[in-house]
Amino acid sequence: MDRGNGGVGVGVWFLLMVVMVEYSVACGRRSPILFNFGDSNSDTGGFTAGFGVNFPLPDGRVFFHRSTGRPCDGRLIIDFLCESLNTSFLSPYLESLQSDFRNGANFAISGSTSLPRDRPFALYMQSQQFLHFKSRSLDLIKQGSKGLLSEEDFKNALYTIDMGQTDLAAAFFFHFTFDQVLVRIPFVIAEIRNVVQTLYDNGGRNFWIHNTGPLGCLPQNLALPRSNDSDLDANGCLMTYNNAAKKFNAELSNLCNELSSELKNATVVYTDIYAIKYDLIANPNKYGFVNPLMACCGSGGPPYNYNPNITCLSPGYQVCSDGSKYISWDGVHYSEAANSVVASQILTSNYSKPKIKFDSFFKA
Repeated sequence: MDRGNGGVGVGVWFLLMVVMVEYSVACGRRSPILFNFGDSNSDTGGFTAGFGVNFPLPDGRVFFHRSTGRPCDGRLIIDFLCESLNTSFLSPYLESLQSDFRNGANFAISGSTSLPRDRPFALYMQSQQFLHFKSRSLDLIKQGSKGLLSEEDFKNALYTIDMGQTDLAAAFFFHFTFDQVLVRIPFVIAEIRNVVQTLYDNGGRNFWIHNTGPLGCLPQNLALPRSNDSDLDANGCLMTYNNAAKKFNAELSNLCNELSSELKNATVVYTDIYAIKYDLIANPNKYGFVNPLMACCGSGGPPYNYNPNITCLSPGYQVCSDGSKYISWDGVHYSEAANSVVASQILTSNYSKPKIKFDSFFKA
């Protein structure tokens, strides 16, 4: 009886997939293909695959109900964006088992920075991995392999980049002064420019670039010792950290403007993640959140529940019962609930320049 029910389930699933494909074709919609580059904000398992380090439960306790290598209790922003296109989650490039690269690949690795460019897995190295992936795919097609991405697929794909947070965080971690952090920003921007240019030179024409979020609102940074609260803004966030993020974002916005002018027949979309995330902090009740500056998973209790010596997954940590009420999952990364809200705001195109819908890249 169970096997019979399973057969019906598979049959229904197959028919549903056929209907979705036919609907896409009828509506003149190309199958979505995405290539993502970034850090832990969009890492769907690359760090785990690359370094063999497992992120056990409670990471992944929501939706997946198992460890997936995502530094989150559930889905990331990139996952929700994929869902909006009715395509599967992106497989990490480094994952050797059960990966499906027919809808693209995810090169993002937790802890990645733009500089230094020769350190695993810096943005530059991610771009080099992509070039190998493309070259290998096209070579195998010439040898007769089926089901691989073609030159046209790479041209029509959307290239998403979410990089910058770790660069800024690393600078502050190593006690750079505010002015020293600002001096470093143009070099990070230059690396992003170089990677976009490389992708363009190798056929990429569609780019979706996220700016960085409000670092000064992360429990990890707020929990650092301070002599007084003079650096806190009206919502309790560190202005120094946020001002550095704003400076980075201003230069990234200028870069996107320049690339839009310089890259012939290319579309470059700049998306203001900072504004979306800061609105969560400033208006938590609007989205159903409580304690906007407090981590769900960590230790120490209010006001931040973050202790650098006892972080989430470390011996002695504690985890909240309902992560859907929290913006921060572990003091550094956002919860699935928060990621869901951020993704829904991205999809409105109200925070993008130019105001282009995310799914518009896949309309024939």
